[in-house]
Amino acid sequence: MIVKNEEDCIARCLSSVQDAVDEIIVVDTGSSDRTVEICLSYGAQVLTYEWNDHFAEARNCGLQAATGNWILWMDADEELDRQDASQLKQLLAEQEEPICWVHLVNFIGDSPNENDAFHIAHSRIFRNHIGFKFKNAIHEMLNLDEVLPHFTDTRQQTLPIKMYHYGYMNECVEVKKKSERNIRLLEIEMQKEDHHPWIKYHMATEYYRMKDYVRAFEYLNLAIVHFLQRETAPPSLLYKLKYSILISLGSVEGAWQGIDRAIQMYPDYVDLHFYKGVIYFLKEWYVEALPIFEHCIELGEENIKHLTLKGVGSFHPWYYIGLCQEKLGQHELAVRAFEQAIQRFPDYTPALERLEGKVGLHHAVE
Repeated sequence: MIVKNEEDCIARCLSSVQDAVDEIIVVDTGSSDRTVEICLSYGAQVLTYEWNDHFAEARNCGLQAATGNWILWMDADEELDRQDASQLKQLLAEQEEPICWVHLVNFIGDSPNENDAFHIAHSRIFRNHIGFKFKNAIHEMLNLDEVLPHFTDTRQQTLPIKMYHYGYMNECVEVKKKSERNIRLLEIEMQKEDHHPWIKYHMATEYYRMKDYVRAFEYLNLAIVHFLQRETAPPSLLYKLKYSILISLGSVEGAWQGIDRAIQMYPDYVDLHFYKGVIYFLKEWYVEALPIFEHCIELGEENIKHLTLKGVGSFHPWYYIGLCQEKLGQHELAVRAFEQAIQRFPDYTPALERLEGKVGLHHAVE
């Protein structure tokens, strides 16, 4: 781990892993609160590191001190599922691949709720001493392409381990301050001739978080072009962000013509199908939107190889089916659809609100 002034959350993180790992190595980049003291109380080895605006170098400092056969890397605002942690060593003892993914749950609402979160498989565990290290000054990533140049997605092993990330929840995000720092570091990276297209994508996400959708869209398109120039298919989450931006901008005309091409590239990505349904709904093509939302429900949301918003394969499409049926004057079918959404997520406010209005109307009609 690398940390700085994390006294509010570091204990939650370390207590979740302390019984699952043999050593805890923390690289502290200049904490002035109780972070170091808390880490030491969990038996961590704390390395002092002078911050140099480079996340990968700081993380590699900790990597050099690690003696174990396997590395689990985390951030202070994350937590390993306590039950899953107990089986981690057994799972790794049976593991042949040198790198493993875990199920990362990114909470985004006011309180931790797996229904209000993005889910994705994330490479957080790898074998030590075989050449793995981190690269990039910001949004550091493993040098998988150097260590395993022929590694393909078909070899990806996602362990039945959940990790929870609290850093994007409403109370945790000091968006502007954090984004200003990130943008500054990303701009430095972009000046390097050999920078990776991910850098432009991360720039787009920073502007997206700041709700500067026009600038986010500019950087996103640059990232897509950069991937194509490297003769690499742009990863699926670039297209997810693209259509999320266009919908946020209200640019439905710009969105509906290209989304089929994105779906053709990633037919198993339920979020793209859901965005297509939303675009059709906004264009008032209610009849045509219905089978798209039904297909989202068929696809489900268990495929976390793509960054997936919880509900896009369940309660969200049921809600939109209800809205479409409302627009088509099918009030009874609308009520049933909203009820289906609530069955899957009992606290789903949009459907509850529609149902309150519709149930009164439904009884009046009867």
